[in-house]
Amino acid sequence: MLIAQRPVLSEEVVNESRSRFIIEPLEPGFGYTLGNSLRRTLLSSIPGAAVTSIRVAGALHEFTTLEGVKEDLTDIVLNIKNLVLSSENDEPSVAYIRKNGSGVITGADVAVPTGVVVHNPDLHIATLNTKANVEIELTIERGRGYVTAVQNKVVGAEIGRIPVDSIYSPVLRVTYKVEATRVEQRTDFDRLIVDVETKRSMSPRDALASAGKTLVELFGLAHELNYAAEGIDLGPSIQDAALAADLALPIEDLDLTVRSYNCLKREGIHTVGELLSRSEADLLVRVLEAVHPMKDCSLELLLSNFLKMAKFAPPKLKLAVCVHLLKS
Repeated sequence: MLIAQRPVLSEEVVNESRSRFIIEPLEPGFGYTLGNSLRRTLLSSIPGAAVTSIRVAGALHEFTTLEGVKEDLTDIVLNIKNLVLSSENDEPSVAYIRKNGSGVITGADVAVPTGVVVHNPDLHIATLNTKANVEIELTIERGRGYVTAVQNKVVGAEIGRIPVDSIYSPVLRVTYKVEATRVEQRTDFDRLIVDVETKRSMSPRDALASAGKTLVELFGLAHELNYAAEGIDLGPSIQDAALAADLALPIEDLDLTVRSYNCLKREGIHTVGELLSRSEADLLVRVLEAVHPMKDCSLELLLSNFLKMAKFAPPKLKLAVCVHLLKS
């Protein structure tokens, strides 16, 4: 079995909608392989939501002039295309804009159903005067990539239904570069830097995670040809290696009282890993009650007293003990 060093992925947050992701060290050549695949997937295949068609009261087509509205309908359609939306609904959703009198229509005026969110409420859609009385119905759907108005046109749709170009992708821009990095004596490993900028509807972290999931599903098709085929396995992560060292820590190093130490030894517990492997019944009932003189105290109090007596050096182990015991 060939084992390669497991790369580490880190994130440098530039702002809410932009992050740089650094993956290193990668075997020589894999920086471009992975970077190009991630970039193409991020730009083309991240699910999102967009307006697919609108219907305006009193308008038969997109070249209609609306009374009391400064913009013509074509400009309004262009503005509506810029709405940044997210939807949890698998079926098409319907939203409405209803406004009359002098003022402006913005993204905040779009009344959306449950599960749909407008992420740019400050978007300017139209300017109205005192004679205006506007009612617009918007159809919102989930999809991916870019779909033209021609593709969104439904055969047999009612008169006045205007199809809209749909930009589903929540990703605005993706760039990547590959640098050389050093691993021990070798200097030919790759360091991949992926710069991702998204709309407000999705964070760069979630976009990259979505792209990774898609690629895993697609590359899994090749793996299905022969599950027994040998490949390069990735070694343990730095966090896993550190945790393994903590789990191997002898209980002698936990600064326990003599009474606590003897109780654990009698139960055959010699390391932190063996301690975490014990269930609530094994550990709390059989050990903690023996450790603590108060036989009638609560489970939470027993756990609290045990953790006070066991002064773990790594703080994460305290949390690990709590989670394990309370879920057992």
